[in-house]
Amino acid sequence: MSSDQYSAIDSRRGVDHIGIACVFFCHDGNGRLLLHRRSAACRDEQGRWDCGGGALEFGEDIEAAVRREIREEYGTEPDEVVLAATTNVLRDNNGTMTHWVALIHAVRVNPELVKNGDPEKIEDLGWFAPDELPEPMHSMFEKHFAFVHHLIA
Repeated sequence: MSSDQYSAIDSRRGVDHIGIACVFFCHDGNGRLLLHRRSAACRDEQGRWDCGGGALEFGEDIEAAVRREIREEYGTEPDEVVLAATTNVLRDNNGTMTHWVALIHAVRVNPELVKNGDPEKIEDLGWFAPDELPEPMHSMFEKHFAFVHHLIA
């Protein structure tokens, strides 16, 4: 295939090629998690509570991507970023198979500085103890939280 033909293809991360996601569980250092409810504008799992995350961009440092996404989603700078795990994410998204590699992080933030930085995609924000999580949760939450729960004091 020529480069012209390839560039004409609508290439979608996670569908046409493996996507890399920086997933982050923001916490306050005292055991509470920052979660957001996904709005109707999200591509999937609308109305579900989730931790933060976003795609790693070409040429971007992994920690820089996490910091950028936290600024975009929560309007603040992280105090501490810890890479906890890397995992494969294979899902059926409304009949379309997706494949992502998720880089799971525990990130400490100052709760007083957090705000909704993306009201189009974030319907609500909240701080929760791990044993008092809201419902419904994102389908990958439990699997990914297992990698970071020990890092959230």
